[in-house]
Amino acid sequence: MFTTLSDRLAATFKNLRGRGRLSEADVAATVKEIRTALLEADVALPVVRQFTEAVRERALGVEVSGALNPAQQVVKIVNEELVSILGGQTRRLTFAKNPPTVIMLAGLQGAGKTTLAGKLAHWLRSEGHTPLLVAADLQRPNAVTQLEVVGKRAGVPVFAPEKGNQGAELQHGSVGDPVAVARAGVAEARARQHDVVIVDTAGRLGIDAELMQQASDIRDAVQPDEVLFVVDAMIGQDAAQTALAFLDGVDFTGVVLSKLDGDARGGAALSVATVTGRPIMFASTGEAVGDFEVFHPDRMASRILDMGDVMSLIEAAEKAFDAGQAEEMARKFVEEEEFTFDDFLAQMAAVKQMGSLKKMLGMMPGMGQMREQLDNLDEREFDRVEAMVRSMTPFERGHPKLINGSRRARIARGSGRSVSDVNELLQRLTEAQKMMKQLRRGGGMPGMPGVPGMSGPGRKGKGAKAPVRKKGKSGNPAKRAEQERGAATREQDARTGAIGSAFGAGSPAADDAPAGLDQLPQGFEKFLGR
Repeated sequence: MFTTLSDRLAATFKNLRGRGRLSEADVAATVKEIRTALLEADVALPVVRQFTEAVRERALGVEVSGALNPAQQVVKIVNEELVSILGGQTRRLTFAKNPPTVIMLAGLQGAGKTTLAGKLAHWLRSEGHTPLLVAADLQRPNAVTQLEVVGKRAGVPVFAPEKGNQGAELQHGSVGDPVAVARAGVAEARARQHDVVIVDTAGRLGIDAELMQQASDIRDAVQPDEVLFVVDAMIGQDAAQTALAFLDGVDFTGVVLSKLDGDARGGAALSVATVTGRPIMFASTGEAVGDFEVFHPDRMASRILDMGDVMSLIEAAEKAFDAGQAEEMARKFVEEEEFTFDDFLAQMAAVKQMGSLKKMLGMMPGMGQMREQLDNLDEREFDRVEAMVRSMTPFERGHPKLINGSRRARIARGSGRSVSDVNELLQRLTEAQKMMKQLRRGGGMPGMPGVPGMSGPGRKGKGAKAPVRKKGKSGNPAKRAEQERGAATREQDARTGAIGSAFGAGSPAADDAPAGLDQLPQGFEKFLGR
C-alpha cells in the first residue's frame, strides 16, 4: 500500500546521510521532497500542510542543530509526526459494562463492510468473546446471503429475520425495516447471552440524505457502544470528505481501513484520523477471514519508513508457536537430541499459522530494499518441501541418517520431486543439526562470529588467541572429583547461555545488555527477559 511513499521518503533521507550539519536550504529541500511524496500518495492537502510545517519547525530547531547525526534526527522527527497524524495512540474497543456490547458498521457502498463484519467477528471470537452478526443491510442485492456466508466462514452465528433485496428491482418498503431488524438483533443477543453484537448496515453515499437518516435511526434504536466507519484505503483524498460527511450524519467513534493490502497510494490512512479527529482502530490486510489486525500508529509509521514492525511479528509468533513445543525443543537442545524431520514439520506448521511468509518478511527492518526478491519469493516451495517430508515413513523422519539411496528414490517418487531435491533437503537438515550443536557448545552459528563472551570450537582467524592447554587430571581422587565437578558446571553454564540465545530465555547476563537495547520499541523489553 505505501510502497511509493516509502521509496520517496527513503530517497529523501539518503540525500542527508553523511552531513555533519544541516543548513536551512537543506531543510527546505527535504521538506519540499516530503511534501511532494505525501501529495503523490493522495494525502489530503490540509494534512500535508500541517505535517510539513511541523517537520520544518522542528528540523530548524535545537534538536537537529545540536545532534551528532542530523540526518537520523530528521528521520526521528518524521517518524514522530507520522505517528501523530495517524492518531498517536492505539485505540481499543470500548466494551459495555452490561453486555451485550453493540458495534455498528457504517460506510460507503463497496467499502467492504460485510466482509469486514465477518473479520471483526472472527477476531473477537479469537479474543474469547461470543459475537453475533446482525444483517441490517436490506438494500443491497443478496447482502444478507453474503453475510450468512461470511459468518459461517468466521464460525459466528448470523441473525437474519429478513432476506432483504433478493436481486429483483428494489421497491421501497418491500425489503423489511432495517431499524426493526437491528433492534431485534440486540434483543436476540441478550436472550442468547452473546456479549458482542455487530450490526451490518447498508452502504450509502454521503449525499444520500434518506439513507444517512436511516443510519442515524439505527444508531438511535440500538444505542451502540462503538460506531465504526469503514473506509476503503484505496480511494485517496476523497476519503477525507467522505469521512466528514459520515461524521456529521452518524457521528462515528472510530475508523476501520479496508483493502490495506491493495496497490493504491494509501492517502486515506494518512488523512482520515487527522481530518475527523477520530482514531483508526482496525485494518483489513487481505482476503482471508484472519487478515485483520488492530491498528497501531507507531507500527504503521515504522512500516512506512521501512523500519519494520518487529512487535507485530513477535505477537504473530506468540500466537502461532505452541508453548509446549517450545519447551520440548528446549529439552531436546539441553539433552543433545538430534533435530529431526518431525521437529521440522512442527516448525513449518507454526510458520504457516503466522500467515503469508512475504508479509512476515516484509515486517523486518530494511526489507523495502529487497522488495524485488520478496516479490519473486515462491511460497509454494514450502508445500514442495512438506510433500517430501510427508513421503517419508515415521522411522525415516526420526532417523534421517539412515535414509539410503533406495529410500531417497522412493521419497522422490512419492512427492513428485527429483532425487537431487531430496538430497538437498537432507543436506539442509544436516546443516541445521550442525548449527544446533554449535549453539549447544556455547559458540555462534557455523560461519558466523561467536557470541561475545562465549568461546566456541574451531574459532580461528586473525587476532584469535591461542587455545588454552587443558590441565591434566590430578592423581588425588578428591582433587580429581573437584575438577570434574567444575568442568560439569562450566559445561552447564555454556548450555544455559546457548539456550538463552536460541530460545529467547533470560540469562544472568541480561542486565549487562548493550546500551543500544534501550532504543528498542516500547514494551519490547519483556521479550528479552529484562
